[in-house]
This record gives sequence, C-alpha cells and structure tokens, in this order.
Amino acid sequence: MLNDFVAQWSNIKDDALSAVDRVGRSGWLILGQEVANFERALAKFWQMPHAIGVANGLDAIEISLRALGLKEGEKVLTTPLSAFATTLAIIRAGGRPVFVDTDSSGLLNLDQAEELLSKDSSITFMVPVHLFGHALDLNRLEELKNKFNLKIVEGCAQSIGARSHDRVVGSVGQMAATSFYPTKNLGCMGDGGAIITGSESLDKASRTLRDYGQSKKYVHDVIGLNSRLDELHAAILTSAFMPRLGALTAKRIAIAEKFISKINNKKLRVIGSPAHSNSVWHLFPVIVDGDRALFQEHLKSHGISTGIHYPILITDQKALEGFNIKGSYPVAKMIANQEVSLPIHPYLSESEVTKIIDACNSW
Repeated sequence: MLNDFVAQWSNIKDDALSAVDRVGRSGWLILGQEVANFERALAKFWQMPHAIGVANGLDAIEISLRALGLKEGEKVLTTPLSAFATTLAIIRAGGRPVFVDTDSSGLLNLDQAEELLSKDSSITFMVPVHLFGHALDLNRLEELKNKFNLKIVEGCAQSIGARSHDRVVGSVGQMAATSFYPTKNLGCMGDGGAIITGSESLDKASRTLRDYGQSKKYVHDVIGLNSRLDELHAAILTSAFMPRLGALTAKRIAIAEKFISKINNKKLRVIGSPAHSNSVWHLFPVIVDGDRALFQEHLKSHGISTGIHYPILITDQKALEGFNIKGSYPVAKMIANQEVSLPIHPYLSESEVTKIIDACNSW
C-alpha cells in the first residue's frame, strides 16, 4: 500500500505505450527531441528558464556542484537527515560535507546554519533538502545566500511543486536538483533526474558535464559523466506523468489533510508542514511515542504497509567513518529513531484512507 505501481500503470498505460511507440518509430534513443521537449515542459512547470535531464537525482546534485565550481576539499553545508545520495553527491564532486541539525519538520535548521556560517567563513557551498514534500523557508534561505555569498543547490527530489511564501522550491539557489525515481511525486519508470537553473552559463556547463564533458561531438573540454536522461523516459514523463502531476499532487494534499484532521492518537505526532510551506506531501511522516516496530506491526496486521525515512543519520553511516563528521544532531536523531511513514500515494481509495486512519487511532 506504500505505493501502487499496478494502479499507476492502469492509469497511464495508453499514454505510456503511445510514447514508447513514438520513440521507437523516431529511430533516435539518446538526447533527441523527446528529451528537449521534456526539458522545456519541466522548465515551464518550474517557472525557470532551464532544465537539464540527467540519469538520476544523485548525478543532478554532483553535476550542479561541479558546474558551480566546487573545488576538491571545499566544505558543503547540508543535512544529516536525507537519502545518502545527498551526501554521496557532495563527496563525488570533491566536497567535504559539514552538517547542522534539522528542525522539528525534518528540514535543515537555518538558524543553526547561520551560526555555523558566521563562525566558519570557509563554507561557501550549501545543499539544503526540501524533505518529505515540505518547503524550507525560502525567504530565510535567500537571506543566508546573500549574507554569506553562498552557492546553493536545492534538493527538490521530494518536493516538486512545493512553495514557500508563494515561491517555488528551487528558485533561490543558483541550481536545483530533482529525481524521477519511481516513488517520487513526478517519477518515471526507472531512474532519471534533472537540474533546474536560471543561469544560461550553468545550463551550458551542466549539459557539457552530463555528456562526457563534451562541448561538441568528440571535443572533451572537462572530465564529465555519462549521465543522460534517455528518450524513452523523457517521452513517458512528457506524455504520461507531467499532464497528471497537478491532479495527483492535489490528491496527495487532500489525503494529508484528512490524515491531519482525523488521526487522533496521543502516541502519534504528525511531522507537520511548516506554516510558510505549501507542501506536496511526498511522504506522510509521524513520530511514534513508544516502540515504532510495534506500531508498524499493528498496521501490518490491518494490511497496511509502512516505511521509515531515514533510520540511520547520514553522519552515522559506516561509509563516512573517515570523514571526521561526528556531531550532535538531537532533533534529526529523534526523527530517525521514531519516524514512521504512512501510505499517501494518490491511488489510495477513500476506504483505504479511512482504514489507515482507523488503524492509527486504534493503536
């Protein structure tokens, strides 16, 4: 019940198969007209000048940092509570991740970020993440960007369409990165990602980096990646997923509002949307007061699947043992230890939504 890709396929099948047929008949499979069409559609949706299709969300962050000129060993401020890909991209780009705690919504604590930036002038890069579908305070983020002359890549993989102070996520940083992993609000049928930017020069640099560092065929100006969104995914995104994004997002929001108003259990606390955020509810996280494994077993006994995002802080991962990044992140740690994600995909029926609410209230 966490995701229903069978119901999704029933919804998009005709448009998806038509897109596959269109690509097959075109005879062009890599970086052709379908990718160009999707990039234009995504940029228009985002209300930004440029979108660059890449292979996945991790590459989108790495390419963005490299396009912004990150040098080997330079510090990048980010969050300890996210998918590991966020930090992995920083390291692959040559950066050194540094962390501050989150707030109660699971978002990077911008007050703590300001304190650290005030103390350490060597930090000039930042990768904040709009987690759970919530938007960071974009006005506050812009203040930090201007005050400390930051180069920012906004992580928008879970928040496409979310807004803060009526500003769309991804519009404050010089660049934004997103993922089209199938579970995302705008997902494809495999891996995919994109970079969003308002800068023509950063657009050009990103396109060079995604394609082996080529400025033109067989002319390699920089060391690049093989990170290209393919024609099939682009065509399906354009024809099957993008036209449905608004309606499916509205369904997520309606389900979230029902959960918020109807779940009434003192042992559960919704990780709510910040007051300034028009959230798109990629996930519906709750904090469990008690043994969350027992809560999950209770829901499972009612036929309800759940998830945990994310049970191990990035700073506690074995892969980072040699990076000297240990610190105290009590709010993020509490979320990691007590969070459970309820199903919130847009193919939930009204009866399934009611079933989830009743199961939560009966625990």
